[in-house]
Amino acid sequence: MGLITGLCSFLYHLPQIYKWLLKPYYIMSFFMTVAFMVVRKAPGLCEHLATQREDGNSCDFDWRELEILMFLTAIVMMKNRRAITLEQHIGNLFLFSKVANVILFFRLDIRLGILYFALCVAFVMTCKPPLYMGPEYIKYFSDKTIDEELQRDSRVTWIVEFFANWSSDCQSFAPVFAELSLKYNCAGLRFGKVDIGRYGEVSEKYRVSTSPLAKQLPSLILFQGGREIIRRPMVDNKARAVSWLFSEENIIREFNLNELFQKSKKLNKSRGLKEEDQNGIPPEEGSDELQTESDNPQQPTESKKDQ
Repeated sequence: MGLITGLCSFLYHLPQIYKWLLKPYYIMSFFMTVAFMVVRKAPGLCEHLATQREDGNSCDFDWRELEILMFLTAIVMMKNRRAITLEQHIGNLFLFSKVANVILFFRLDIRLGILYFALCVAFVMTCKPPLYMGPEYIKYFSDKTIDEELQRDSRVTWIVEFFANWSSDCQSFAPVFAELSLKYNCAGLRFGKVDIGRYGEVSEKYRVSTSPLAKQLPSLILFQGGREIIRRPMVDNKARAVSWLFSEENIIREFNLNELFQKSKKLNKSRGLKEEDQNGIPPEEGSDELQTESDNPQQPTESKKDQ
């Protein structure tokens, strides 16, 4: 039953996945991933390649190449155990396939190895993974607006993601955070992001390191009244992040999003009753910010960037 459900879900999202995979980054990554297999199997070319096979067939993999490919498969499977999005699964496959191809090409012919390595360097420098541009209820902060927004209203709880555009983990987490904002954003529970790769002073003030060795990107911090209440991942005494899986389920549980959302709805209803008591008339339809946002999650009104 689970297999059927997964297959139906894949077929339902197939047009969207197909459009996503047609982006230049993924097309180029695919060709670079299969480059060695194409060279080894290409008629007219493979006959001139070196081989260690006993039968002398240079158009088939030798035992060492099969070992490297099997090791690649094991590494990708281990890394994908912690992957939470399709982008992460495919990204791991592309990354480690390129590393394996470099080894295979250098082993086959040093000239081919140098050529492939140069292509990898050019690819990394010129072709970046596509950024998430889907719907979201997220406010983007700058170094000048973050403090003001967090302290504007003590009744509003903020969940802020500290990220950097160059971080692949941040790029993979973007659709997860966007989905949470669509489900839980309301008058008393807001979602924000700040690029600490761009605003270094924000990184220092909120003690979120941008060093790849610290592994603190992305970081989620919950603020109430401008004060930090909880952050994930936590940081140990050596300023290194404690391993934590950024899945939707973990975030909902650790940050008590369901409870916070229910409290925010009660806060919004109390505001409406106060307005009715003071004015003698019920609030106009559409004046309820929470009701508007939670009833229409597919029509985001938050600005994409507010810097």
